[in-house]
Amino acid sequence: MWWYSKMTGEITMFEISNIKYQISKLRHVFTRPRVSYEPLIEVRISKEAILHNLKTYREAYPKFGFVPVLKSNAYGHGLVEVASILDKENAPFFMVDSFYEALVLRRAGIKTKILVLGYATLEQINKNNLKDVSFAIIDLEQLKNISANLIRKTFFHLKIDTGMHRQGMLPGQVMEAVKIIRSNSNFILEGVCSHFADADGKDQSFSKGQIKLWNEVSRDLQNLFSSIKFLHLSNTGGAFYLPEINANVGRLGIGLYGFNTSHFSNLNLKPALEMVSIVTSIKTISAGEKVGYNNLYTATRPTKIATVPVGYNEGLDRRLSDKGFVKINNSFCPIVGRISMNMCSIDVTEIKNIKLEDEVVVISRNSQDKNSVESISELTGQIPHEILVDVPGYLKRVVSG
Repeated sequence: MWWYSKMTGEITMFEISNIKYQISKLRHVFTRPRVSYEPLIEVRISKEAILHNLKTYREAYPKFGFVPVLKSNAYGHGLVEVASILDKENAPFFMVDSFYEALVLRRAGIKTKILVLGYATLEQINKNNLKDVSFAIIDLEQLKNISANLIRKTFFHLKIDTGMHRQGMLPGQVMEAVKIIRSNSNFILEGVCSHFADADGKDQSFSKGQIKLWNEVSRDLQNLFSSIKFLHLSNTGGAFYLPEINANVGRLGIGLYGFNTSHFSNLNLKPALEMVSIVTSIKTISAGEKVGYNNLYTATRPTKIATVPVGYNEGLDRRLSDKGFVKINNSFCPIVGRISMNMCSIDVTEIKNIKLEDEVVVISRNSQDKNSVESISELTGQIPHEILVDVPGYLKRVVSG
């Protein structure tokens, strides 16, 4: 019969069908349309600024290692793009929030050690086959579950709650945690960590109390576990306190991307992100005519209006409606009317010889500009973190020198 004729050296009907299927797949690959596509929006990331900021913190606090925080798509800058910039900079490890982010980095060929500081499930930990990935323990019940069921040697960082009361072991739970850790030889305590609650505040008293508690608990754990290599409490805002902290590592989040959140240090940082787009429409309207949803803007003179294909879906906050700015040819143009989902209108009356597809700087890297992250923060009441992470991951990132 035809289905066993392969035993006689003949090609079976099944094999012929499979060959036809493979040929069909190849034909699809080689005959599908090839379209050259350049997006209308580009997010430009400065490699020089990222490296400058890291170097600035290293020089200011030379006794400490700095860990790049790459969670939330590297604060909107691009997870893989920023990791690729930093992969050969000898960081103690990269910090991400989820196992998924660690997986993305390893699939992209990133070699630096990784700490998953967010919650990881027992299944993710036991089935993890990624090299040099450690996990944080952020809850006593999580610790009990992992220690009782851990089947392979895994490195962990134990999080201590020194006052933020969001994650971590309370000081009164630490000795119980020690017993649980010791009950499973696959559990390797590689680090201890905590988090400041008010490092960017003007009143130092709460942070000083956290430091005192942290120093006591972390030293006790150091005496109990010779395996501990990393001690870290400080975020960017808390770097100022590093000389007072029993630690050898500082976590560098928003500071890595060019923003200083401390009231007590004045480091020379460079913002790394810029968003650019183009002009897609130009028209002149008469005095008294309206622009945008709800007729928010009324022209007081003959006004030249341009459209830019960036709206709140692309990270241009709706609170900038009728009060934000973009930059064209080094001139600031006001956003007029309500920002829409995928576009905004701008007043370009003062821009000479403006034409379709002229470049528009939507978010500037220059902190003094009216459309910088700092200026947007003042206009909207947001912190820089919010503005940056609102830049969608699907937008094209381009790393420049």
